[in-house]
This record gives sequence, structure tokens and C-alpha cells, in this order.
Amino acid sequence: MSRIRQWVARNLPRREDMAKSRWIRPFAHRVLRPELWRFTRRSVPRGVALGALVGIIVPFAQILFAAILALPVRANVPVAALTTFITNPLTTPLVWVAAYETGSFILRVDAMTYGRPIGTAVRTTDVGDMMQWLTGAATITAFGLIVLGVVTAAVLYVVTAFGWRWFIGDKWRRRRRGRADQRLEPSTSDNGAG
Repeated sequence: MSRIRQWVARNLPRREDMAKSRWIRPFAHRVLRPELWRFTRRSVPRGVALGALVGIIVPFAQILFAAILALPVRANVPVAALTTFITNPLTTPLVWVAAYETGSFILRVDAMTYGRPIGTAVRTTDVGDMMQWLTGAATITAFGLIVLGVVTAAVLYVVTAFGWRWFIGDKWRRRRRGRADQRLEPSTSDNGAG
């Protein structure tokens, strides 16, 4: 557990580092607002979900996109930036294979559906070309990346929200126990002295 904390402490972006970045400098007055850097019960799950979504869907400049997109959704910027590491050189091949399988399965089900709503929408618009250009992958993989990103973001949002609630509840329980122990200590020491 301490290794994870050390890795997070090392890789968690700091406001000073973001302020020095030439890519973020044009948006610095917005990205560096204090409310986007506070760890609250709403901003942290939003940051985790946003970071996962950007990490899976966007193949380049993920931290930049996560920081900029944190503005409209009021997500925690460092958490969003850190969560983009969900995809890294070790996990990216697995994510792409899972995206291809997911996209293939959904489009196969769509092919069996009357009217093929998803396939028709992808073919009749420039979405297929845009997704292929953005990801450098086939339409199936790009569609799977979007589905996988949205589902992963939703699941991580719920898990983080419940985890945050549990963390705060545990913190309050420990605080109450500490207060109760402090109240008991003087009475037990008085009894032992007498």
C-alpha cells in the first residue's frame, strides 16, 4: 500500500508544475482555480471518471485534455490527470483488444437488429472517419473504445463515490473513538492512583 502512495505522491500533478506547462499556460487562469484542486466528495469521483474517459478514448496529450475538460464538469484536476494513467504502455494493448471485442460484439448485435441503428449512424456520418483519424484504429475498435471509456468512467465514478463516503465515515468513526478514549483515560488513571 505504501508503494502505491509513493507512486501517487510522485506522479500527482502539482499546481506549480501545471502553471509552468506551456500547453496549459493559455488556460492556466481557469485550470488553476483553487476549487478545481480541492478534494471533495463531488470533485474526486468526477475527476476519476473524467480521467478514465480521457485516458481510454484520447490517445495523446491526455493530461492536457483531462485538465481542460475538468473545467466544465468541475472535476478535481490532479485526480483527473492522475487517472489518465489508467492507460500506459502495459495496459494499452489490453484496452485495445478489449475495445475491439466490445465493439465487435455490440456491432454484431446491432447487425441482428432491425434497421441497424448503430451501423447506419456510423456509416452515414463522418463519425467513422473521425474516430479512425483520432485513434488510428478501425471503426470497430474506435466504437469499442468509446463504449469501454463511458462504461469504465461510470463504474469508477460510482466506486469512487462510495469509497469516498466510506473513507469519510471511517475517519469520523475513528475520531469519535479517539474522543471516547480520551474521556475514559482520565477516569481510569484516577482510579489507578487511588
